[in-house]
Amino acid sequence: MSNRRTTLGLVLLVVVSSALLAAQSTQGAKPAAQGDKGFTSYAEFGGTSNGDGQVYRLESSIGYNFSQHLGMDVGVPIYFVRPSGATTGSSTSNGLGNPWLGLHLKFNNPVANFGSALTGFAPTADSKRGLSTGRATFDWTNHFDHAFSRLTPFGDVGVGNTITDSRLFMRPYTTLGFNTHFQAGANYDLWKIFSLGGSGYDILPAGQQTVFSRLAPASARARSHGRVFQQNQQTTGSADIAKDNGFSAWVEADPAAYLDFELGYTRSVYYDLNSVSFTVGVDVGHLARRRASDSVSTNR
Repeated sequence: MSNRRTTLGLVLLVVVSSALLAAQSTQGAKPAAQGDKGFTSYAEFGGTSNGDGQVYRLESSIGYNFSQHLGMDVGVPIYFVRPSGATTGSSTSNGLGNPWLGLHLKFNNPVANFGSALTGFAPTADSKRGLSTGRATFDWTNHFDHAFSRLTPFGDVGVGNTITDSRLFMRPYTTLGFNTHFQAGANYDLWKIFSLGGSGYDILPAGQQTVFSRLAPASARARSHGRVFQQNQQTTGSADIAKDNGFSAWVEADPAAYLDFELGYTRSVYYDLNSVSFTVGVDVGHLARRRASDSVSTNR
């Protein structure tokens, strides 16, 4: 009962904070579109479910765009982890994740659009719950895309000393150790508010790696397909314990300028693991700007 009350309290805290921000801000946006300048804010709730359990994340962020090319933001996630019924010896685990600071660049070009994001994570969360590595971590990802009518191929390449979660795959673990990661795919604008996408990814760790499980304490099941996070809360070893590759597919709907939904599927080939995901995102900054604009119009 206490865990349920704690979870409800955390959810209400983030939702209320986002609502207050929308009411008080005069500008804002999700990591802003080209040409936007000023304060930004975004709130998002999503999760991933697979045979190992469910990982949900509630996250809010606030930032500032200095120009159409350069911006920064800060945020903090809250995690809700539910091991599967087959994972005996494990229990639900809720808690704050590592707060983060991000810097991002964006340049649109007729040949190819380019974006770069450098994110640093402060090690304040609980590593025994797999919510942190206990060390400061970073990720630097570069994005390229070009639209051909409704089809937009894209590619990502990055480096970091941790494997970060994504909308499509919130992992049942986190890692500490250098890695290079790649992703390539395409989005297709299907009809009005709907779009489809697909991509392949590859994560190539190098050197010693440490994997921190979010499913701990240990499962009674034997480890399968390299999933060290099924048995041990913390595992240190070679690069093989953290590598991964696979592919994803998703459908996205944007029913309003401030609201987006996404449903996805990810197949980890290396772990032989199938996952489904969902995300609901709210552009709090857009709502704040619209509220301010309506207020100005009313006062005229």
